[in-house]
Amino acid sequence: MSLRALATASRPFLLNSLKNTIKPQQPKIISNMLYRNYTSAAAAPAPIAGLGQPDMTKGPLYRYDTALPKLPVPTLAETCARYLKSVRPLLNDKEFAETTAAVAEFQKSGGVGEELQKRLLAKANDPKTVNWLEDWWNDLAYFGYRDPVVIYVSYFYAYKDDRLRRKPTQRAAAIIQSAMDFRRQVVDESLAPEMAKKQPLDSSTYKYMFNACRYPAKPSDFELAFDPAQNNHVAVVRHNQFYTFDLVKDGKVLSTADIEAQLDAIVKLAGDRKDPSIGVLTSDNRDIWTEARKTLINAGSQNEELLRKIESSVFLLCLDDSSPVTRDEVSRACWHGDGRNRFFDKALQFIVFENGKAGFMGEHSTMDGTPTCRLNDYVCTTLAQNKIDHGAATVSANLETPQKLNFAFNTAVHKAIETSEKNFEELIGKHGLYVQNYEGYGKGLIKKFKCSPDAYVQMIIQLAYYKMHGVSRPTYESAQVRKFQHGRTETCRTVSTESVAWVKSMDDPHVSAAEKTALFKKALDSHVGYMSKAVEGHGVDRHLLGLRLSLKSHESKPEIFKQEVFSRSSHWNLSTSQLSGEHFDGYGWGEVVPDGYGVAYMVNEHNLSFNVASMKEMRPERLHHYLKESATEMKHLFEQTLLEAPKSKL
Repeated sequence: MSLRALATASRPFLLNSLKNTIKPQQPKIISNMLYRNYTSAAAAPAPIAGLGQPDMTKGPLYRYDTALPKLPVPTLAETCARYLKSVRPLLNDKEFAETTAAVAEFQKSGGVGEELQKRLLAKANDPKTVNWLEDWWNDLAYFGYRDPVVIYVSYFYAYKDDRLRRKPTQRAAAIIQSAMDFRRQVVDESLAPEMAKKQPLDSSTYKYMFNACRYPAKPSDFELAFDPAQNNHVAVVRHNQFYTFDLVKDGKVLSTADIEAQLDAIVKLAGDRKDPSIGVLTSDNRDIWTEARKTLINAGSQNEELLRKIESSVFLLCLDDSSPVTRDEVSRACWHGDGRNRFFDKALQFIVFENGKAGFMGEHSTMDGTPTCRLNDYVCTTLAQNKIDHGAATVSANLETPQKLNFAFNTAVHKAIETSEKNFEELIGKHGLYVQNYEGYGKGLIKKFKCSPDAYVQMIIQLAYYKMHGVSRPTYESAQVRKFQHGRTETCRTVSTESVAWVKSMDDPHVSAAEKTALFKKALDSHVGYMSKAVEGHGVDRHLLGLRLSLKSHESKPEIFKQEVFSRSSHWNLSTSQLSGEHFDGYGWGEVVPDGYGVAYMVNEHNLSFNVASMKEMRPERLHHYLKESATEMKHLFEQTLLEAPKSKL
């Protein structure tokens, strides 16, 4: 998603100077009817192999964060060997010989690679360093990235219909109630940490989930998280008008009926008139938005305070007046909407449409998709299973009227809005999005094939791309490294010599079904092998980035970093990732390079879902078609070769 920033390997590292002067506020834990505290030591849990001592003064959510190991630095030899293997299928013999020579020069004894490795190890081993990649990555991939967050950085989830709640404000109120229950568990730290193979994952980014907002600045943005004890208001936008009201009264969250009544009041107050859009300013290039924000603040003495009400809110609820119907329409509406009834810098935006359909949009800079997937799955699941306490069914008599944020406008602000609206329309007008909800089979059958579901779907994507373009090109799959302190992601490079051999065999009628299957299994094993290394922090891309950024400003780049193949091998023509939820009807993001695709996918028990987004000139509707064709073709092949024949009954 935001890895577009890395498509050009020569892009300079941008120092986030603002982060040195403006520190994000840490959420504070207070003790009242809404929150509990963990100042008293709890009983120590059973030790977990490979972890340090948990901090028992913290709640379960954050208890293990300082006990996790630190992100490792792979050996130079390991990364160089893996890099050569990863680029081999992309190069001809001459190019590969040149690359091999450059790598050999880089890693030779006493060479520049060895020196850069020493510097990186020194940074990683510094007791003050929590994660050697963190500051570099956050700035280069997110805060220093200047293209709009919408399309290129933000991501969305589209919900399945709630058949019990057709009225938009009714559904929105229920979503708010469930999200507030999840927030309570985050704030009081009672939420259990996410686990992978019985080991806790880093939870540090949860502090940027609620009451958080990205801020535009030059040369690099920053994030603020506001005290949840002092900020229990929700921001609501309807017809480009922003309103707020408190969700907590006398230490208790409002009932769902009260929340619905407040939302009904906002819809009535907003009427049919649309205000000039403050939100569309957040859709623009970050430098343009930086200047526009200053213009807006200077236009009225209260404007900065009004902005802060949005920025510090628990989250933003977008009540849209549109009624998308198809999966493609709903997904596009969640992805960007009309660009106006949004505030794209807000960490969490729940979106409810006039026909009761709903979804979510997340700002990606400080938090990856897995925590927000958990939040959204919690919201949808608890509501579907009626596990949320909605409180009294009757509306309270003494609700305070929601407060409208009456921004002051002048000619300069109107001009800035007009410019951002034009830029937004041009941007989304160039893009296409198509959802392939494939119902032929899902995880259940793939497991009967005795295949990794994720690796299997990666091969569907490889085959579809090859069918369309006649070549295999660099593919990014997100690998989670949250088993380490402040870990985020590593790259799993999907294209391998084995995957290329397999997709070519699928196009060759002279290759037998058995041989195609054997080649497929090799491709699958290669992918699983790379992923297993990547999740341990032993991928290629982050280590090479760290080595490159360890160069001093006066030092020239080694040949390995100057070669065209270095840039080409991380020019992600396919940017892919999997998150699954049985209550989601789609999720996705945009491409990370102009000639590429963003392919988000879900592997559910009985169906596969692909969201394909790209520039229209890349014909995303055709990749959408080939994904279905490839999934069906593979099903027919492997039902012949990988399913065990049923045992005869005697």
